Amino acid sequence: MAAGRHIAAELARRDPVVSMLVATHGVPPTRRAVPAEDRFAALVQVICSQQLAGNAARAIHGRLVAVLGGVVTPAAVLARPAGQLAAAGLSGAKVAAVRDLADRVAHGQVALGRIGGLEDEAVVEHLVQVRGVGRWTAEIFLLFSLGRHDVWPVGDLGVRSGYARAFGLSAVPSPRELDSMADRFRPYRSTLAWYCWRVVDDRGPREPAQRTRSRTAPVASMVPELR
Repeated sequence: MAAGRHIAAELARRDPVVSMLVATHGVPPTRRAVPAEDRFAALVQVICSQQLAGNAARAIHGRLVAVLGGVVTPAAVLARPAGQLAAAGLSGAKVAAVRDLADRVAHGQVALGRIGGLEDEAVVEHLVQVRGVGRWTAEIFLLFSLGRHDVWPVGDLGVRSGYARAFGLSAVPSPRELDSMADRFRPYRSTLAWYCWRVVDDRGPREPAQRTRSRTAPVASMVPELR
């Protein structure tokens, strides 16, 4: 919590709007990188959340965990027919994405165990080779699963809308416009993103649930839907 408090105080010092957000919404929880063995399950959960509102994404993810017998691993995914994964509520594209991720991890093409040592942009480049994993998915994984401090997911509508409301903009900025607007908040833009989500939705993106030994590792928040 001390790190989160320090970052919030530093951002508040830089801008009066953020100072108001800190006073209103408090200090974000400190994020820590999940264990290497849980990163596959974490990324699967982010894939489940693509383009869905939080409740729907959590329901589908819960059914998927049940289909996999409570153990979200590459072996468990590859052992199930695609139809069983689809029966959990995954779209055809997401079934393909989860299976491609499992196959690449199983064959060492995606090294989730070592990805924590890469710089942010290198993590994005490593993950987008997976079918159905784009920049947004990689950035949410960076923010919530690897605990990186300077992730700024401008492709997320919630971040753009929250920034526009907080700073009194006349229109929601485009991803390119928003990218430069937050330069003065480097290297703590992950915290700024958290406040933008809070502005849009008082609950904000859900933080990681308590980790269990089942290796489901629910670390990716079900963030506001991406449109």
